[in-house]
Amino acid sequence: MSVDYSAVTERQQKVWSLGDYGRVGSLLSWMGECLVQQLDIHSDERVLDIAAGNGNASLPAARRFADVLATDYVPELLAEAERRAEADGVVLRTQVADAQALPFAAGEFDVVMSTIGAMFAPDQQAVSREMLRVCRPGGRIGMANWTPDSTVGDMFRAVGKRVPPPPGVQPAVVWGSKERVTELLGEGCRDLRMTRRTCAWRYPSAAACLAYFQAWYGPVAAAFTAVGEEGRGDLEDELLSVFDSHNTTDDGTLAMDVTYLEVVGVRA
Repeated sequence: MSVDYSAVTERQQKVWSLGDYGRVGSLLSWMGECLVQQLDIHSDERVLDIAAGNGNASLPAARRFADVLATDYVPELLAEAERRAEADGVVLRTQVADAQALPFAAGEFDVVMSTIGAMFAPDQQAVSREMLRVCRPGGRIGMANWTPDSTVGDMFRAVGKRVPPPPGVQPAVVWGSKERVTELLGEGCRDLRMTRRTCAWRYPSAAACLAYFQAWYGPVAAAFTAVGEEGRGDLEDELLSVFDSHNTTDDGTLAMDVTYLEVVGVRA
């Protein structure tokens, strides 16, 4: 089936511009710190952060005095990354770019990485091809991707029942599958290590978590707009059920350890 990836990307760009993803992304900062540590980024290395959002991986790389370029197709998120860098007293550069067609030369970077970002681009083959292309031989490639069995995977399945993805586009969370990552990056990387980790989400309650995502997370906000008032209650109930099924507490608060796949490899 032929897919118009340009049209899908344009629609996605609008969705991710809804709400304020920076508020959600900032809750994931530990994932960027962990990935940068596993990549062992050194000072003066040329680092490309793809679909960097508000800089969760770019900032810890910049704290190691690397030459960091943060890219995303949502300019507002890059502006927030710049503000965070200024507040932290570190230096990074930003550039608007699409993960599926990076405007950089082959082998231009020592490290190419993405934390909960490039996984959402619709053309997964193009993303993997571009990541491998712009990383020099012997450089490192790293990703952090939500797994299919995670809280986020269940959230997207709930949303997908009401707002189905375009035909021919694979779910983003397959990037959290070891088999899919091997298909996409295995031939271009050696010493490919994949580790399941968790990111702690803590909210006052399941209802508070739902309200947070409704207000700030573009895909959830777009889903509620799509279902309208008629379908609002049903979607709320299913998302609350997702949160409850992953909750590890019984005191009325919400504690979820959200699974993701950390990927680190050496460019062949």
